[in-house]
Amino acid sequence: MRTVSSFLIIIFCAMFSSTGCSPSNLQNKELSVLEDREQFKWPEGKHGAISITFDDARFSQLDTGLPILDEYDAKATFYVSIPSMEKRLDDWKKAAANGHEIGNHSLTHPCSGNFSFAYEKALENYTLNKMHYDLVEANIIIERLLDIKPVSFAYPCGQKFVGRGINARSYIPVVAENFLTGRGWMDEWSNDPAFCDMAQLMGVELDGKDFEQVKQWIDKTKTNGGWLVFAGHEIGEGGRQTTLSPTLKAICEYAQDPANGVWLDTVQTVASYIVKQRTGSIN
Repeated sequence: MRTVSSFLIIIFCAMFSSTGCSPSNLQNKELSVLEDREQFKWPEGKHGAISITFDDARFSQLDTGLPILDEYDAKATFYVSIPSMEKRLDDWKKAAANGHEIGNHSLTHPCSGNFSFAYEKALENYTLNKMHYDLVEANIIIERLLDIKPVSFAYPCGQKFVGRGINARSYIPVVAENFLTGRGWMDEWSNDPAFCDMAQLMGVELDGKDFEQVKQWIDKTKTNGGWLVFAGHEIGEGGRQTTLSPTLKAICEYAQDPANGVWLDTVQTVASYIVKQRTGSIN
């Protein structure tokens, strides 16, 4: 299989030699990625990292989620929607003061117009300039109200485009320009710390999962040395888009045990550590 791959690379490079492509360059690039992965180390001998995130500033995050997190001194990232945040402003100030991260979830929560709730703020009708304004304005409001400038962003509905058809554009570059990270939604895997694009981190759904289901994700992440970013909404005993309280508690308990070898922290903290590793020991 390796011989076939090398042969195909040679043919490809011969066809496009004007680009400066060569088999040795491509193989060296591949080797470099492998070396980066081998060089990357999580702190204190950990085998992987976990970040727990929640969207929309829903009230159950404050009333049910924060007491669980604070019981274990576990820190989470909350991507707040402005109108909901403003209704419980003092509580969000307390959450931030207690070490939880406040992230940006946009000003208007635009999604595809195929969702009936988003028809009046459909991404298909947005431009990159309009999206840039939406994100920056949300940051300005959060900074004014909470005295915190968000560096983490979560894509509403996990969708990363504006416009339609031949005029459709990715707004990932807008996120990359304005934030340290951008988190997706309903993704299928954890993030490779030596390779992942910070502007489009994979986010795995936490809602509706019991701990046995979550444990499978954690085990795979530890095996691969990855960064697992969970994404949830409501927090409680059940219901639509709800992270189960027993599951959240079990994750905190699991991460608290040093024998399990996982690092649980906010998106900003983990991302900052990864960036430092990449710009330091990793080229």
